[in-house]
Amino acid sequence: MTQEPFVEYSRPSEERRGTHLVLMLHGYGSNEQDLLGLLPALPSDGFTYASMRAPDPMPSGGPGFSWFDLNMGPEGSLAKTAEGAKAATSMVTTWIESHADEYTDVTLLGFSQGMAIASSVARHRPNLLAAVVGLSGFVIDSDDDSLDDAALAARTPRLPFFYGRDQEDPVVTGDLVAFTLDWLRDHTQVTKVLYAGMGHGVSNQEMKHVSEFLTYVLR
Repeated sequence: MTQEPFVEYSRPSEERRGTHLVLMLHGYGSNEQDLLGLLPALPSDGFTYASMRAPDPMPSGGPGFSWFDLNMGPEGSLAKTAEGAKAATSMVTTWIESHADEYTDVTLLGFSQGMAIASSVARHRPNLLAAVVGLSGFVIDSDDDSLDDAALAARTPRLPFFYGRDQEDPVVTGDLVAFTLDWLRDHTQVTKVLYAGMGHGVSNQEMKHVSEFLTYVLR
């Protein structure tokens, strides 16, 4: 994955310098256009949003892209796999490091599989990000030696991390949720909010909370 990833921005290049960059990572089988639909609900003054396309076309030949392969778990629910996640994490980290000087700070916003990569970037470079927003996603249970969980946990102050999900999410399995919650409590300053009836998606109420989180943490 040496090719520069495709990224779409909310602002023209001449208006980005000195703003807060929020890099958006979409979910499995989607594309960079998906999360750009959230922009009307997010703070705009002083913010630049950039939505990155995942590197891998869907193996089925269908529309959309993925950050890494997923296995199918019981009853068709998605079960995580760390295979390929290391390369995607490295790609996103490298892109951030090559663009960060233009911005005041960098935050990652990841949906579903995108949250897995967002949290992995934070583990790979513990001091790179100002905050992370994770929507209906999970943290990868990995012993990858490039992930420095100890340094992330020792960061002072801890990394602000917003985690929103539906208790009845039909996609992210219970074992993933349990690991994610434990990991977030042990390594970040987590704000966890549950949204009934949202399913595997986002809601207007959640986006209001995300907007408040970004405004509070980054200003």
